[in-house]
Amino acid sequence: MHLSQLRRWILQSPPVEWAILHLRELLIGALRQGPIPQHVAFVMDGNRRFAKSHRIETVEGHNLGFEALARVLEVCYKSGVKVVTVYAFSIENFKRSKYEVDGLMDMAKVKLAQLLQHGDLLDRYGVSIRVLGQRELIKPELLADIERATNMTSRNGNAILNVCFPYTSHEEITTAIRNTVTDYSKPLPMQQRTFSESHIKHTLQSRHLSVAAERIRERSRSPSSRGASDVEDSTSSSTTLHPDSPPEDSLMSGKEADGSDDTGPNLYPDPESITSAVLNAHMYTAGLPPLELLIRTSGVERLSDFMLWQSHEDTEIVFLRCLWPEFDLWQFLPVLVEWQWRRKKNEEQERVTRSVEVSDVRAKSS
Repeated sequence: MHLSQLRRWILQSPPVEWAILHLRELLIGALRQGPIPQHVAFVMDGNRRFAKSHRIETVEGHNLGFEALARVLEVCYKSGVKVVTVYAFSIENFKRSKYEVDGLMDMAKVKLAQLLQHGDLLDRYGVSIRVLGQRELIKPELLADIERATNMTSRNGNAILNVCFPYTSHEEITTAIRNTVTDYSKPLPMQQRTFSESHIKHTLQSRHLSVAAERIRERSRSPSSRGASDVEDSTSSSTTLHPDSPPEDSLMSGKEADGSDDTGPNLYPDPESITSAVLNAHMYTAGLPPLELLIRTSGVERLSDFMLWQSHEDTEIVFLRCLWPEFDLWQFLPVLVEWQWRRKKNEEQERVTRSVEVSDVRAKSS
């Protein structure tokens, strides 16, 4: 106990604080000399366990967790990270007791107010706050505070802080698919219609039906009974040749629906054109850099339904044993250094591979 107090006293002394501050600046400056991940995500886990192990109130543990977030944000933005995404509240937390859920919501309101109190940090690095998640589950008074926070920082354009609240990846992916289906269920306007295979097919079929219908009308004007039988033969033959052709009245309704002079029915986006890029454009993180580094504290090695879509083959996922209130530059620095080392190693391997391929091409050409 006395040793810990002595250690705390030494670390809080002005000369030691000055030395640590300048050492931090030196290390962050060294980090900026190498590649820096543009998008970093954190699962802030371990506030309760930290409070329990230190025999303090749970609320105090969460407050210390917020202080750790403020420290980490400054390190991230100062070193050159453009986007930071934090897992603040899971939709699964609503399954807890009403007392606990209300407590978490109140705590979120306090944390948001504290985050706005650090306005100098947000303005200094030009950080805009975005809240990602199912907003309809949030209480109106808390939602008003969220809107105020996002509006206050909306003009900042240098960096982004994504606060996932309330959020799960399953809900995000489901919403993205639902919105994609909605978009692909709307007819294309005339200027956006492409010369797809289905478009050409429908156009040829409609022209064939128009010619056949004109011939039928001409023959129907003849009083002979043979003409009537020819009408039946023509109708049956055209139906046999094109069993999948839409009837003439459906084509007309298509013209009337979009108000155009086109002879074909309404055209819709081709479902086969739906790619991962299309779905990505409907995610909460659309338009942001790909996730390059994901860190979870407390020693738990699972993602807990967080950033599942954004975690791709190049995403580094790191699980640390320290609890979130303990997380600072000294735990973050080794992770960043290792990430830089891996990135440089991969780039070197790519250069070697390209040089070998070029040598092979030159050898074959000679």
